[in-house]
Amino acid sequence: MAQKTEALLPIMTGQAVIPVIVLEDAADAVPLARALAAGGLPAIEITLRTAAALDGIARVAAEVPEAIVGAGTILNAAQFAEAAAAGAKFIVSPGLTPELVEAADASPVPLLPGAVTSSEIMAALEDGYSLLKFFPAEQAGGAAYLKSLSSPFGGVGFCPTGGISAANAGDYLSLSNVICVGGSWVAPKDAVRDGSWERISELARGASLLNG
Repeated sequence: MAQKTEALLPIMTGQAVIPVIVLEDAADAVPLARALAAGGLPAIEITLRTAAALDGIARVAAEVPEAIVGAGTILNAAQFAEAAAAGAKFIVSPGLTPELVEAADASPVPLLPGAVTSSEIMAALEDGYSLLKFFPAEQAGGAAYLKSLSSPFGGVGFCPTGGISAANAGDYLSLSNVICVGGSWVAPKDAVRDGSWERISELARGASLLNG
């Protein structure tokens, strides 16, 4: 089966920046999602890098209807199933494996898998995936490298993540093969820890205005 593009593409085109959240306390999930949505960034990716992630996804899915909560750092089918059961509306992975393809085929939740090298991109295309995460973006060659991929892979759209900031997001968003970027700068750890939700909304407003 092919990627569920009709479900994933509106999320990626709906905002220039998708916040990437490493959640330390599940209690922060709802006010954080509300603050980001109020600033114009309703789609957020909560990464499965902490014990609070799945609970946080479930809380946002249940309590913040204006948000579109996704799950990131999904590495296998079991995590895919757990995130989908928690209410994730999209799944993000740093790579793509046959196991993940099978899990995505069996689920209505769309998958945004990662690919960096030409071989990885070609393998993703063979599996029917043309919307891809590019991670770690800065460490893998940055905007210049991603631009070089636009000619041989003209039909592929990317969401670069990793090392993206307010300072360089525009460099990526100006590329023809970049649909959106992922970044954590809109939800700084100290702002989340201190409950500075208005500060986060302001950062989200600034990010929502970014374009190429």
